[in-house]
Amino acid sequence: MAAQNGHGGGDTTAASQMAAAPQSPNYQLKFTLNGHLKAVSSVKFSPDGLWLASASADKMIKIWGSQDGKFERTITGHKQGISDVAWSEDSKLLVSASDDKTLKVWEASTGKCMKTLKGHTNYVFCCNFNPQGNLILSGSFDESVRIWDVKTGKCLKVLPAHSDPVSAVNFNRDGSLVVSSSFDGLCRIWDAATGQCLKTLIDDDNTPVAYVKFSPNGKYLLAATLDSALKLWDYSKGKCLKTYTGHKNSNYCIFSNFSVTGGKWIVSGSEDNMIYIWNLQTREVVQKLVGHTDVVLCTACHPSQNIIASGSLEEDKTVKIWKSDV
Repeated sequence: MAAQNGHGGGDTTAASQMAAAPQSPNYQLKFTLNGHLKAVSSVKFSPDGLWLASASADKMIKIWGSQDGKFERTITGHKQGISDVAWSEDSKLLVSASDDKTLKVWEASTGKCMKTLKGHTNYVFCCNFNPQGNLILSGSFDESVRIWDVKTGKCLKVLPAHSDPVSAVNFNRDGSLVVSSSFDGLCRIWDAATGQCLKTLIDDDNTPVAYVKFSPNGKYLLAATLDSALKLWDYSKGKCLKTYTGHKNSNYCIFSNFSVTGGKWIVSGSEDNMIYIWNLQTREVVQKLVGHTDVVLCTACHPSQNIIASGSLEEDKTVKIWKSDV
């Protein structure tokens, strides 16, 4: 009974910690959103939590209500399929990356094209805004990363980033750093202000890197490689801390996520048509979501609620919204 001390620590017993940190989520399918005519390549929740944007090989962006899955609008203008879409931090703008070699900046509420960003010489594959909303980051099959000014649409920097297509680009939470990943097997960290390469992360076997993003606190990187592995890196030490496996990923650039609204999970689609959820600390698979009928290419986690959105390839073409109590 020695645990009943007088330091107010009685409420941090192992039992209450177990109650506070659930062992597994219970995501269930709430809505299936039909409308895209080809593969769904990217799904993203708006930072204010109200909307879900989906992009597709059908050249369209669609906006849906994040809570009810209600269709809001279709945004068109790209001449080829879209590989990625991203929101500005104020949830007012969208940027899209297309096989037509351009990015387009859209007003989300009207679907109006504000700017077309031209300069990449091959498919544009990935894009993101910085947290301040004044810069856009893009990666392309031309092996470069570009930084653009949102207001003018001008390219500010071209980073000769990789020796193969760039699979993902991401700012950290204060916008000071950029990370890029590539089929060349490298993740590179760049100074956003100077464009200088600060660090290169390389794993022993040089497997193509399909996706990378900073953790919410900015201390870690989550990187997906085409040997069906997700790795959590402490990039300042250049050390891999954890590896998450069990899913299938050898062909496609599948998005992965940190889920932090309830328990702390890692979320990813998979080439076996399921969504995998891991316990971030223990690395155990805590849930597999079944429902899609083709490869789940993209997933996104809602900023404040336990909601996951997912999108799937040609045989499926749907966007799904899943909710959990924990």
